[in-house]
Amino acid sequence: MPLDELLPGELGDDLLPSILAQGTWQGRLYSVASFDSGLGIYAARDKLVEVSARIPKGPSDAWTAAEFEQILQALAARDADGAVLDLKLNYPDEWLTYGFSPVLQSAGADLVDRSTYRSASGVLNGAKARAAMEQVQGWFAHGFVDPNVDDAAFASGRVALSWVGHWMYGPYREALGENLVVVPLPDFGIGMRTGQGSWSWGVTRACRDPEAASQFLAFLLQRDEVLAMADANGAVPATRSAIAHSTLYGPNGPLHLFARQLLEGYAVPRPRTPAYPVVSAAFAQAFRDIRHGEGVQRALDRATMLIDRDIADNHGYALPETSSLHVP
Repeated sequence: MPLDELLPGELGDDLLPSILAQGTWQGRLYSVASFDSGLGIYAARDKLVEVSARIPKGPSDAWTAAEFEQILQALAARDADGAVLDLKLNYPDEWLTYGFSPVLQSAGADLVDRSTYRSASGVLNGAKARAAMEQVQGWFAHGFVDPNVDDAAFASGRVALSWVGHWMYGPYREALGENLVVVPLPDFGIGMRTGQGSWSWGVTRACRDPEAASQFLAFLLQRDEVLAMADANGAVPATRSAIAHSTLYGPNGPLHLFARQLLEGYAVPRPRTPAYPVVSAAFAQAFRDIRHGEGVQRALDRATMLIDRDIADNHGYALPETSSLHVP
């Protein structure tokens, strides 16, 4: 059931643009959430200082991909085994899509053509995607990436950088204290990008009392309730008013970068299509193949073929006009 007319207008104005983007389909809002997420690079400040690496001040000041690689090289030259970057390779498959599709999007590519959602051809396997993923493959080829099988590469001091989300701030802060710094992901060409997304609430079309449901959602999205959820799970508060009162994500908080990325338009929602499970699985497999040295073009072509075949097999996931569901 569309929520546009169920929720108070001021509530919609308070929600982060990323939450609105995630829950909107064809101009209508269908879901809302009380928290959001984001990606960044956690770094040991002293190690950046040792190699004279600048510390970006915000998402518009991100390291370029070339600058990031120079920093990796400089850090590796001072490291016993040369592995200085944690990419959380111990995480399950969805992490590979969430964590690294921003590389594509920052290069001007994507997982699928979002103008139609009917193909990944030329978007996932085009020249921009290939160039970006070849840069990532180079990090592995040069031995910069720690496999992190024990999930302790950064916290133990084995690496200087960790590419991960907001949820690792607590343990990283405990391990590094004041030496911890958070910077945006690198810019691969058109500005840095970050993943985002949250567990969301919606109201079914069969709901017997939409007004009561909307009151419940409005309650969940009150400032103090949003802050209570953020305090419980460490995630980014989903409303502007809650961020303004958050000790972690507010203007003077140590994680304000994550809020800025969501507020200022650097976040890209997952493709909003029933094909997404196939899209995600295909890209995750391509990432694994690229990691292990397969030709980037071949890996991306295979992923594109799998996605396009699934969409074609499901007739573009378009409902027939005679459907009684009346889903937009």
